[in-house]
Amino acid sequence: MYEHHSALGVATALKPAAPVTLIRPQAAARAARFFVEKFPGRSLYAVKANPSPDLLRILWQEGVTHYDVASIVEVRLVAETLPYAKLCFMHPVKAEEAIAEAYHVHGVRTFSLDTMDELEKIMRATGDATDLELCVRIRVSSDLAKLSLAAKFGAEPDEVRELLMATRQAADALGICFHVGSQAMSPHAYTQAIERVRAAIVEAAVTVDIIDVGGGFPSIYPDMEPPALELYFDAIHRGFESLPVSYSSELWCEPGRALCAEYSSLIVRVERRRGDELYINDGAYGALFDAAHVGWRFPVELLRAEVSTAENHAFSFYGPTCDDMDHMVGPFMLPADVKAGDYIEIGMLGAYGCAMRTGFNGFSSETLVAVDNEPMASMYDDGVEEPRRVAEKRGNVVKLGQ
Repeated sequence: MYEHHSALGVATALKPAAPVTLIRPQAAARAARFFVEKFPGRSLYAVKANPSPDLLRILWQEGVTHYDVASIVEVRLVAETLPYAKLCFMHPVKAEEAIAEAYHVHGVRTFSLDTMDELEKIMRATGDATDLELCVRIRVSSDLAKLSLAAKFGAEPDEVRELLMATRQAADALGICFHVGSQAMSPHAYTQAIERVRAAIVEAAVTVDIIDVGGGFPSIYPDMEPPALELYFDAIHRGFESLPVSYSSELWCEPGRALCAEYSSLIVRVERRRGDELYINDGAYGALFDAAHVGWRFPVELLRAEVSTAENHAFSFYGPTCDDMDHMVGPFMLPADVKAGDYIEIGMLGAYGCAMRTGFNGFSSETLVAVDNEPMASMYDDGVEEPRRVAEKRGNVVKLGQ
């Protein structure tokens, strides 16, 4: 792996013909320390956001010891990479064979569920084990999040009482979990969800050992500047403290995006300009899946040794494949004089970008370069200055919201 100070330095030195993934270990370490030190409970890294073994090791080194895994492949990956990590199989619908392997081979004891059928499946696969931590997922609103996770999983209100009572009988430790959606833009999302948890506990009259507030903790993108994470933590703590649970009950969360968004960015080359459209060498089937399919806007920066003096202009991107769907509408704000042969850094791709990459049409990127400058935006206070909305020492940075 190469190492360099900055994206501009990489573009200048390597002049890469294929996309280059930049990683910032220091950014992931800072995010991990923030959650470990400030979240008022236990943080489980949601591996689906970025399953890089190098990233897993960084998080472990900074004190993240629990991992939210959603498939048997993720179970195997984390078990091999971090043999002493605690694995929590939090996908509510699992293959019986996956449950059995997770329990009997990898020592997994924590599983989520949202139906009686799943509870029965877990008990069969584990041989009616008596040492299980079982978390019942309830459905809550995703209205305050940019991406909904309310439709696919979660027990409905009229199902929760029976499911909690049955799970309480089967579990050594009973949990309730939920997910407010990805990129929650208000702490009130968690306050509302915890009120649903309260109602469920009261109605079922069960002793609950774990409250898992799931993921949804936000990062910064153009036109998406959320409140400080401490405000989310405060709202969750107040809600948890008001619940009718015992003093020994545990509070968990499952950050994914918040721990890894700042870890990675991408250098792409402009291969053609057609008016307001830039043809670049990565796209919808690469790291820019979200930009294409859900209209996600990522921060961008033109990488030139001489800073452009042109006004910013709105561009869309086409990726390198032959597919018309390989289109990122944006708008992405770049200097109006951008041209073929220029390099662009696309930031905040550590979450889901690398995880969603395919080799469709023969286009892929395997070059990794570690850089030590700041990510394009940050939610985290490093103890020296206020949390950065845009890193200010990068040169020609396109400010968020322009």
